[in-house]
Parts: sequence; C-alpha cells; structure tokens
Amino acid sequence: MDQELVRKYAEFVVRVGVNVQPRQTLIIRCPVEQAPIARICAQVGFEAGAKDVVVRYEDEKLTRIRYEQGAEADLTSHKPSALRAWLDYAEDPDGCCLLALRGADPQIFEGLDVEKVNRVALAGRLFMKPWQEYTMKDRIQWCIAALPCPAWAAKVFPELPPEEGVERLWEAIFKVCRVDPDTDPVENWKAHVEKLTRCANALNEYHLDRLHFTSGNGTDLWIGLAQDARWEAAQSRAENGAVFIANIPTEEVYTAPHRLRVEGKVYGTKPYVYNGQLIEGFWVEFKEGRVVSHGAAKNDDLLAQLLESDENACRIGEVALVPASSPVNRSGLLFYDTLFDENAACHIAFGDGYPGTVAGGNDMTPEQLLEKGVNASAVHEDVMIGAGDTDITGFTADGREIPIFRQGEWVLQ
Repeated sequence: MDQELVRKYAEFVVRVGVNVQPRQTLIIRCPVEQAPIARICAQVGFEAGAKDVVVRYEDEKLTRIRYEQGAEADLTSHKPSALRAWLDYAEDPDGCCLLALRGADPQIFEGLDVEKVNRVALAGRLFMKPWQEYTMKDRIQWCIAALPCPAWAAKVFPELPPEEGVERLWEAIFKVCRVDPDTDPVENWKAHVEKLTRCANALNEYHLDRLHFTSGNGTDLWIGLAQDARWEAAQSRAENGAVFIANIPTEEVYTAPHRLRVEGKVYGTKPYVYNGQLIEGFWVEFKEGRVVSHGAAKNDDLLAQLLESDENACRIGEVALVPASSPVNRSGLLFYDTLFDENAACHIAFGDGYPGTVAGGNDMTPEQLLEKGVNASAVHEDVMIGAGDTDITGFTADGREIPIFRQGEWVLQ
C-alpha cells in the first residue's frame, strides 16, 4: 500500500469530499480494522479546521454474530439515546459533517435467516430516519468513500493471495477515484465535476417529461419524471452553503422518477449486494410505478424481501445515467459494492427519493414531495440496469424526442 497515495486519498475525501468547515465536528464512520486510516483522516480534519473529530468504529463480524445469536425482538429494540447521540452533533450551532468510510465483505451475512436480517436492518433504518434526513436532504455535508478489506478483496480477486488482493484493490480504488502519484486529485475532480454538471444542466434545459430505456437484453422501460424534476450531478450544496461530493467515486447524473409513472420490464446488468448477500441475474416488471413481477437467478427470495420492505419499496426513487465508458466500467472489475458498481452502469433505486431532485424539494414536507411524485420509503437500494448497448431517449411534454444515450454513451448536445 502506497502511503503517499493513502495520504492523498485522505486529504481529498476530507477536504473536498466532505469539505470540513471551520469549527464543525467531523464524524467518521469506519471499519474497526481500518483504524489507522481513520486516524489519518482525523488528522486532516483537524488541519482543515474541525473543532473535533469523532470516530465511530463498526465491526461487521460482530454484527453477524448479533444477527445470528440475538433475538429479533431485542435486535429491533433501540434506545432513544442511540439516535440522540447523532442528533446532538447535527443540532450543534457549529454544525457537523459525516465521512463514511466503508469496506465490507459482500457476503458477510451469507447463510443467515434472510427475513430476520431484513427486518432487523429495516427497523434500524426506520429508527435512524431523523438522522438520515440530514443527509438525504443535504442539511449537512456528507461523503461515502471506500477502504479495502481482505474479504472484499478476495471476492474481487479470488485468484490472488490475500495480501496481494488487498494491494490490488487499493490500486483499483485509487485509479477509479482519480488519485495517482503524478497529478492533483483536486484538479482531476474539478474537471470531472464540471463535465457532469454540463450534462445535468443540458438535461434540465429540456424539461423532460419521461425517459425510454432499451437494451439488447430485453430491457424496455419507460420512466416518467416527477413534477419539476431537476437533474443533479456529482457536487451538492449543504444548508450552510458548503459544497461536497456525496459519493466517491461518482459518474452519475440523476433525478427523481414519478413514483406512479414507471412502465415496462428491466433486466439487471450486475449483481447487487443487499444486506450482505448477493442478488444475481434479476429482472423486474413495472405497472403504474409498482413492481408487479420479478425474478432472479440467485436469491429471488431476497429480492422479494427488498421489494416488500414497506409499501413503497416496490417503487423507484431515483434514476441515474452513467456511460459505459466510466472508469469503473473500464476497469473490467466487478466490485461487488454498490458504491462502485453503480458508477459502472445506469441504475435505478428502489425506495426513497432524494428531495433535492425536484425544484425546492429540500424545503418541502413529505406530503408535498409525494404530490410532486417523489417516492417515500425506509429503503434506498440502487440496482444496475445499464449495458454497453443501452439507448436512452428523452421526451418532452409536447412530444419532442431528445437522444440522450446511444450504445451506452452520452450523445446529448
């Protein structure tokens, strides 16, 4: 592992990704095995002006033990103090920001009771929803970035010895995140963000009403857009005016579908990790915005659990456009991690929509967002649907056709 590149990566995700502001508290979520990286990020955070850095270590192996051994009634019971511990930072007059460092075994919960894992995870998301609204509504700066772990590296590079696999995964992360020894990642990302922003601005100028996706695998999907939908790109702006990059890497331009206006059939193009287990070879069919049938070559029952998480998990809250030429796709790797794989292909998200993807949405009530067509759910799960031959055509309300993607690439002028 190149320590110089690790330091560059930490500098970038703290100073540009989450963009710590003076006197803010920087909260870092990090796998316990990666404590040394958390310490580097903490050092950078203080150098950037944070008044404090709070690290919350996470242990996925312990989580598996709890799911396996704990009674469901106990695992779904949460102490109010656990939520208050997060909200206290968000409500601090000086504010806070969140850096989520993740590196997980894609199959950490393989073999466990699928329904139990799903119910426990859902209960946790519902309990934490008041905190999650701070990120979903961009009330604070937040950023998700990845760190390798041996189990994840073994899944991506099964032919390599463990240490070599981790090293190769570090190299892959640096490459797709535009971090290398010879250039400045800040300048690399400045140019990248400008390109994505141009695409988003061009789409917004057309005021599209709906999209039509087709691919050679059988995908034929119509997605109506929410009323006053706005296309967003890599960079977001928090309530305090600070800009940040929520996902590193990111290659997408995205917006809000109308929860009642999705029709047709779509095929997944990459496996999807859900609650520590893989769903592979899936398809779903929509009618009036709702999934009415589905199937998967592996873990169809898990897909059903996802779609039944709550009454709106079977609708979509996001549609995102990603060209097949993205660095993640060009790497030729399947990362088995949504943070990366969603940036290799166009995708949709079952469940919750982002309020900011409609004009003025971050200031709207849940009822007002529903009226605009933005979906509301306790889950937000991205699944990949783009292929190298995907065509996307946009349609305006008056019937004009706008070519957007041809053969998996942007053609928008």
